[in-house]
Amino acid sequence: MARVFVYGTLKRGQPNHKVLLDPTNGRAAFRGRGRTLEPYPLVIAGEHNIPRLLNLPGQGRLVLGEIYAVDERMLSFLDEFEGCPDVYQRTPVQVAVLEWEGARGAPEETPAADGTLQCFVYSTVTYAPEWVRLPHHDDYDFQGEHGLRYNPRENR
Repeated sequence: MARVFVYGTLKRGQPNHKVLLDPTNGRAAFRGRGRTLEPYPLVIAGEHNIPRLLNLPGQGRLVLGEIYAVDERMLSFLDEFEGCPDVYQRTPVQVAVLEWEGARGAPEETPAADGTLQCFVYSTVTYAPEWVRLPHHDDYDFQGEHGLRYNPRENR
């Protein structure tokens, strides 16, 4: 099982969370909530108002998200779903665990003694230069105060 940190439309209560629940895509188990150890620019960009984590560590804000344990099938599905490697790239990120519901025993399932985990995250290095100047967010909600309506895939 691999760990994936999700920060946008894949989180619980968000429009694309259903893909993590669909067993035909593989297995995904919620393990907890966390925050990136380094700041990143989380912006809402493009014609469909998609949350995008720009791969610029050290810039932006500490980003809140959810941690999932996923099997190889789900990881492959997420790669395709996220347009990896063309749109997003799956990269490792260090996450500070804020809440943990995962198994406690298996070393690969347990946060380190300092409360951190390494997870995969879908971030991007392929973006319009002006996106860096968009407002940076620390927590995404498609109905947030930002007022930018997400356009679901099925409507595009």
